[in-house]
Amino acid sequence: MKNFIYFIIIGFLSISCSNGGEDTNDTAPIAPTLVAPANNKLCLNNSVDFEWNIDTEANKTTSYQIQIAKDNQFTPIVKTVTTVSDLQTIQLEKNTAYYWRIKATDSQNSLSSFSTTYKFYTAGEAVTNRLPFLPELVFPASNSVLNTATAKLSWTATDVDATDILVYDVYFGTTTTPTQKISENITTTTLDVNLNTGKEYYWKVVVKDNKGGETTGQIWKFKTN
Repeated sequence: MKNFIYFIIIGFLSISCSNGGEDTNDTAPIAPTLVAPANNKLCLNNSVDFEWNIDTEANKTTSYQIQIAKDNQFTPIVKTVTTVSDLQTIQLEKNTAYYWRIKATDSQNSLSSFSTTYKFYTAGEAVTNRLPFLPELVFPASNSVLNTATAKLSWTATDVDATDILVYDVYFGTTTTPTQKISENITTTTLDVNLNTGKEYYWKVVVKDNKGGETTGQIWKFKTN
């Protein structure tokens, strides 16, 4: 009798372990890889073809969600499109900078992380100059905490007009909307600043091209211990 009960318990545990193993195999799909429009692309038509690649082993993917915005924080999102194919045509405004990303959903309704973000510009009629894209943060990371007396602020910026020359104004301070311009018309994408302990700093970059175009970036912040 004891042996009979023992085998029943072992069998129950085996089934339970087997079922648990099946659940752990249901992993989320891999984020798609963006193909077109390529990063920093000038799209001559405002009817834009979006294309992406998926992992060759991700055969359980059933749909994709495309998000399009006019800023790289996706606030707000101007277009959200769900599709089952890996190619989608979307009508957008002319003469506008856009940012896009995508995520996948599988048959178990598991979501991938978002892909990397690409940016592109739609051409306008009789436009001789296009504004620079929004600057992108490099360092310090948003909401990070630093333990140093100095920091090298760092960012990147691009312009779909490849021949444009870019310069930068940097605003920096301890108010949530920094108004103090600490550097103007610099050509580098880094700037050294002095810090005090126990402070919260806010900063932004204005990107300017040599044809009078300006783009003001969002406000970034970090703290010091």
